[in-house]
Amino acid sequence: MTTFQELKRRGLIAQATHEDKIEDLMNREPVTFYIGFDATADSLHVGHFLQLTIMKRMQMAGHRPIALLGTGTTMIGDPTGKTDMRKMLTVEEIDHNAECFRQQMSKFVDFSDDKALVLRNGDWLKNMNYIEFLRDIGVHFSVNKMLTAECFKSRLERGLSFLEFNYMLMQSYDFLHLYQTQGCRMELGGDDQWSNILGGVDLVRRVESKEVYGMTFTLLTTREGKKMGKTEKGALWLDPDKTSPYEFFQYWRNVNDGDVINCLKLITFVPVEEIEEMEKLSGEALNPVKERLAFEVTKQVHGEEEAVKARSAAKALFISGADSADMPSTRLTEADLTDGSIGLLTLLVRTGLCASNGEARRLVNGGGVALDDEKVEDSTISLSRERLEKGLVIKKGKKGFHKVTLG
Repeated sequence: MTTFQELKRRGLIAQATHEDKIEDLMNREPVTFYIGFDATADSLHVGHFLQLTIMKRMQMAGHRPIALLGTGTTMIGDPTGKTDMRKMLTVEEIDHNAECFRQQMSKFVDFSDDKALVLRNGDWLKNMNYIEFLRDIGVHFSVNKMLTAECFKSRLERGLSFLEFNYMLMQSYDFLHLYQTQGCRMELGGDDQWSNILGGVDLVRRVESKEVYGMTFTLLTTREGKKMGKTEKGALWLDPDKTSPYEFFQYWRNVNDGDVINCLKLITFVPVEEIEEMEKLSGEALNPVKERLAFEVTKQVHGEEEAVKARSAAKALFISGADSADMPSTRLTEADLTDGSIGLLTLLVRTGLCASNGEARRLVNGGGVALDDEKVEDSTISLSRERLEKGLVIKKGKKGFHKVTLG
């Protein structure tokens, strides 16, 4: 089975400019391709993880990835999927974020000996003459056609700034520049990037009269179409300081039955034939499959040692509710206490188990909170300094555990 065929069989390919030509090219020769990552935060998240697995899969098949860090495009902001303009970051913030990305990417992709490249589009975009850019690049774009693109249509009613309107031109120019300097033949990305990718493909063809290609991949969503990778604390980050290995493991262990097979196909390297056998399972028989998903993904992101720890902690907690050093934890200080204690609702918010006092109150009143395995029915109680000093395990629902200590 060829790499392209495996991508199809796993359901990874969403759209492609010319499937037959792309498959032929990938079968015929090593292909240089790129995926762009705008540096909007200081850590990659699960949404990026799918792209990283694609890069790794393609590299394993002999192709050369370019991880393009958007130190230039991040200064503009991609309007795709946004209801409002993105927060403007400083050059220093963007450069810091890009360096964080580079370090995290090196865990997934082999950048040694020119097997893959990490480039920053700010290196060529920041120094461009705008008049020359309009004459050389802007002339190839139709405003009427751009306005029909999904990335712009969703913003027109609420307001699309001229700044953001330039984003497609800049991303398209990236493809042209990478073709001219690195022999890049393909741009890959999430399916929400289809309009931008088409812009780049068309630009290279117009300027260079060469055949290049674009392909998008299925977004990591639930069966209902909701993006995956969101937790009560926000995004599911790849940085262990933002999302602990245990929390990361638990997220995947608790995915819905209807999503586990799709996740295995999209973001793990478990053989597709083995996954297709798992599709026959249902109900309780899916629990080992969920554990396999959680272990495989955690191992890729945090390493096998942390994955083993997370799995052991999850099993211990599920079986007995026992304490574990590997569960998520919060260390309180005296500043968190009022008159030597802290209210339960305040504590639930402080640990990140709930977003607000109102949510915490509803959770307690609904019987969804236990302290040291004892269900709590009174949302007005407070926890004393003495009890906190001994260590306390909060259980949220059936599978959420959080350790609280003081000092």
